[in-house]
Amino acid sequence: MPATDAASKREAPTLAEVAALAGVSPATASRVLNNSARVSPTARQQVREAVTRLGYVRQRAPRTTDASRQAHGIAAVVCGPSPRIFADPFYARVLDGAATALASHDMPLLLAFGERPSAVERYLRGGHVSGVLLVCTPWGNPLATAVATSRLPVMLIGRPLHFPDLAYVDADNRGGARRAVEHLIGHGKQTIAAVGGPRDTSVGVDRLAGYRDALESVDRLPGPIAYGDFTRVSGVHAMSRLLDHRPNLDAVFVASDLMAMGVLHALKRAGRRVPDDVAVVGFDDLPMAAYTEPPLTTVRQPVEELGAVAARRLLATIGGGPEDSAMHVLPTTLIVRRSG
Repeated sequence: MPATDAASKREAPTLAEVAALAGVSPATASRVLNNSARVSPTARQQVREAVTRLGYVRQRAPRTTDASRQAHGIAAVVCGPSPRIFADPFYARVLDGAATALASHDMPLLLAFGERPSAVERYLRGGHVSGVLLVCTPWGNPLATAVATSRLPVMLIGRPLHFPDLAYVDADNRGGARRAVEHLIGHGKQTIAAVGGPRDTSVGVDRLAGYRDALESVDRLPGPIAYGDFTRVSGVHAMSRLLDHRPNLDAVFVASDLMAMGVLHALKRAGRRVPDDVAVVGFDDLPMAAYTEPPLTTVRQPVEELGAVAARRLLATIGGGPEDSAMHVLPTTLIVRRSG
């Protein structure tokens, strides 16, 4: 989302302001950001919360084009739990796009998960990598804060809810969701519900905002909303809650294809025909979306391209090339099949 004029004129928060908000000395705040062991857990938590609230971004180290002084590798840091990450095809596809782009520059991609944030922080601060591709869900993760405020060059995959000054690559989640709901409105659907993603993720926030945008554009109030966590089982539970609350709903926008597959299962179990009784539109266009029953109407995002563009932009930053806009948003496309 573009910053307002007022926001763009504000000076960046300083370390002293972080320390003041956290109720600690600047030296203590600095030790937290340097991952020093000589800080109490309470102080460490206070500083990290202050960093998040202020959107503090640590000054990066000066760039260098001297290859002999650079570590040879890029770390992809994924802040979600690894079992869920391995179960969601999005991560494999976006990392494959990044790895392919880096391979053409003879640069390896190293994968790190957030189950042990302190170990990952120590590795990143040890000079082993040239930069970080940060994939965060959700954004309250302490590892995300540590990486975002480190001295390493960082490129985010996905719009950050905090740290608005950091560069990122994302898909047009809000615009894609709006087009999906406009499609349902254009087909005469009257009670359009939504299954939203987690409210502490930019994807969840933006796709639900697009849903509301479409309804507001025709002076309609949002329908009932339930929330999931981008898993199939959460889609089953969310759709069951929606049917209990509004049994006469005739359409549902779902913020991910995995959840949409759960929605299709819940509707079949409830005896509702898709799309005759309830139309369903998902988001992502996973390869399996074409093989659901019925095939899923969904919003396609360029997943591999997200990873590739992020990797190339990070390499340009590391190499001292000219900086472009802090944000880079890729277009999405509505794919119409038989579910809605």
